[in-house]
Amino acid sequence: MSGDATDGDGDATDGDGAIGTSAAPAPAPVAGPPPRPRHSARWIGLAVLVIGAGLIAVLATRPSAQAVETYSPLVGRQAPAISGATVEGTTYRLASPPGHYVVVNFFASWCIPCQEEGPELVAFAFQHQQTGDASVVSVVYTDTVSQARAYQQTIGATWPTMADISGTIAYQYGVRSPPSTFVIAPDGRVVAFLTSSVTAAQLNSIIDEAKLSNP
Repeated sequence: MSGDATDGDGDATDGDGAIGTSAAPAPAPVAGPPPRPRHSARWIGLAVLVIGAGLIAVLATRPSAQAVETYSPLVGRQAPAISGATVEGTTYRLASPPGHYVVVNFFASWCIPCQEEGPELVAFAFQHQQTGDASVVSVVYTDTVSQARAYQQTIGATWPTMADISGTIAYQYGVRSPPSTFVIAPDGRVVAFLTSSVTAAQLNSIIDEAKLSNP
């Protein structure tokens, strides 16, 4: 008779008394996908908004560079006509030719570079008020009449300020953003186009150079 025997449950035992089984081992559990971080998309979106707001604040409050002369197809040509209603409700028309130098400044009350150059325009106008060889005309660009009028009163501007509600003057001068400044000679030609904040000294320099070129 064989040395192996079976117990009462039918399991085979070897000679050493170890119990053997024919059943296969149970399969290992399958690992599922790792848990996703909760609210990750929300935090990423919030971070983007914060960074964007910070950049806007920096751009809106950083000091502006001094104005630079920029190319314009109007330079050397006759300046487009300027006429219409002012922010004060009156009517103004720039003579053609004006007979003296005219600084045409496109501005908006919300524009920080415009706010920086406002006192410079006031100083320039005051300097030339007695001699009468130069004057200033402002044109509202992408602003309300009431806000533009309040701003001009705040800085002490006494020169004509065109409301330009339809944007016709800005379109004829090719203006795309404030501040934009044109210098017109006594004969009506545009002699310079500047972007960003102008200074009284810069305007005087341009006019002095124009006088030397065309005495």
